[in-house]
Amino acid sequence: MDALNELANAAAARNEVEVIPAFDGDAAALIEELERSVIAVPAFLAGEDTASAHQFATLDLDNRFDSFAVEPLGAAPSIVAHLVRRLESAGWRRGEAVVLAVDGVTDAEERTEVELAARMLRRHAEAPVQVGYVRASDPSALDAVERMRRDGRDRVAVAPWRLVGGTDHALLREVGATAVADPLWPADFVVEALLAQHRAAATRLRA
Repeated sequence: MDALNELANAAAARNEVEVIPAFDGDAAALIEELERSVIAVPAFLAGEDTASAHQFATLDLDNRFDSFAVEPLGAAPSIVAHLVRRLESAGWRRGEAVVLAVDGVTDAEERTEVELAARMLRRHAEAPVQVGYVRASDPSALDAVERMRRDGRDRVAVAPWRLVGGTDHALLREVGATAVADPLWPADFVVEALLAQHRAAATRLRA
């Protein structure tokens, strides 16, 4: 929660838009109380957090002409490039195997985003990449690491598909990987990406 609040504070510090954090299950109640335009921006990646995805999906903004809920960030060159930098900081070397660790996916669209991110990471890192899941779906992150090892890859790093850290990230240190990269935040590009989503949604509402 601290990391999420730090991210919200960093976005608010840009003085571009009012930022109201809603990370503890009260987003729907907060939005209902606000008597002005609301743009709900999820602070998670597509496929990062199934619980947050389910909660975000319950936001009912269809009956509010002045409000909009944007889609989570997904596979994008800036995100994948930063994943590689995080891997390098953790001791990974180009060409070494990578497991893209994902919490789980809630629908086909999220699965598509995760698979696209894995393909982009494979090209950018010039390395074999396998998706592994932390809490849902198969294969598990542990299975993915072991599969890479069976294929002759002695050094296997884990790249968490996460904006911010949490209990899932701590679990990744138990899968036996050579290195585990840090989440994407803190990084200026994360704030800029979220604000860019807000700008695009605001433009759509004004159209």
